[in-house]
Amino acid sequence: MLGIVPNALNAQNPSTLEQAPSTSTDLFVMIGSDFDRPGLVPRANYNIGIGHTVGFLKKDPVGDELIFGYTYENAGTHGFLHTNFGEHTESIGEMKNFSIPKSKFWTGYTWIQTGITSYTGNAHVQNRLDSGVSLGAIAHLNYHASIWIQESYSKVVTVLWHTTTGVGYT
Repeated sequence: MLGIVPNALNAQNPSTLEQAPSTSTDLFVMIGSDFDRPGLVPRANYNIGIGHTVGFLKKDPVGDELIFGYTYENAGTHGFLHTNFGEHTESIGEMKNFSIPKSKFWTGYTWIQTGITSYTGNAHVQNRLDSGVSLGAIAHLNYHASIWIQESYSKVVTVLWHTTTGVGYT
């Protein structure tokens, strides 16, 4: 799961989303867990990235924030934190944040992304094109902290579509 803290200043109060400045830059670092299916196998997932909201995309239905991120996921058959088999993904995408009516605690987002996934632990590194769509909810604990819940549908070339449920803290 890749979690972003988009417009964190305005996420506390959905009514201020309309008054947000035309651009903002958000840095995120997230430590979380994935539950890959089939099997709901827990896996470590670490993310770092940067997002930039741009004014000219404000009316774009796909998104208004361009995001670059790096994700490491443990891809081994055992263990949670790290095994020799890992997935390293560099991605770029577009995110759209939206308020949830009558809620100051929850906001939602959609995220379309593409990038390169590198599989390590074999005799040589395998690089594959990766694309995904995510839908998520953000529980805002305070000005600087939130919990992310995300469902992702991903496709890596040569690998079947798979879904991942992620939970993380930013």
